[in-house]
Amino acid sequence: MEDLSDLEREEQLRSFWRDNWLTLVGGVAIGLGAIAGWRYWQSHTRQQAEQAEAAYTGVIEALAANKRDDAATRAVALREGNPSSPYADQADLALARAAVDRREYDEAAKRLRAVIDGSRDAELRQVARIRLARVLIEQSKPDEALALLDASKAGAFAPHFHDIRGDALVAKGDIADARRAYDAALAADPEQKSLDREYVTLKRDSLPLAAATAGAAP
Repeated sequence: MEDLSDLEREEQLRSFWRDNWLTLVGGVAIGLGAIAGWRYWQSHTRQQAEQAEAAYTGVIEALAANKRDDAATRAVALREGNPSSPYADQADLALARAAVDRREYDEAAKRLRAVIDGSRDAELRQVARIRLARVLIEQSKPDEALALLDASKAGAFAPHFHDIRGDALVAKGDIADARRAYDAALAADPEQKSLDREYVTLKRDSLPLAAATAGAAP
């Protein structure tokens, strides 16, 4: 009886294999394919990151060599080939800084808006927003700068938002509100890790006292 039971079990296994071999083999193949696909994706992602880094290095080297057109061309190619890469954002930030140094504010604003609108990195978007606000103040567009700087959404950048709002308000001639903005900037940086507090204090204390008193009188 034991031999017969063994034969029965063997026949059952053979029958199971005949009926299910395709499913079993397919499952193994899918599992192996998923592993291979994951490894390919990792390799592809790493390769893209390396290419983006090399392209960004090319932009910086072109800027250092004063090859502005070459740097701009490389940055465009980097943005088109890797639109979500932080290296594309960094390239635009570098080009914007170079444009500011040449006082080409329209070009700088274009680069900074590209980062604000396209970057997936929240911190880089805030950095670009701060720099664009400064550019707009240089362009005598303080109202546009203020519209960019919603301090309630600034997070860790709040001290800088308040500071630049102060600069924009000074440009508008709103001295009382500028003083309050500088005070808010200092209050938002109690551990003195973010701002040049001496410089912000100097800007605040240099405001006309008469205007500040007039603003506080009501």
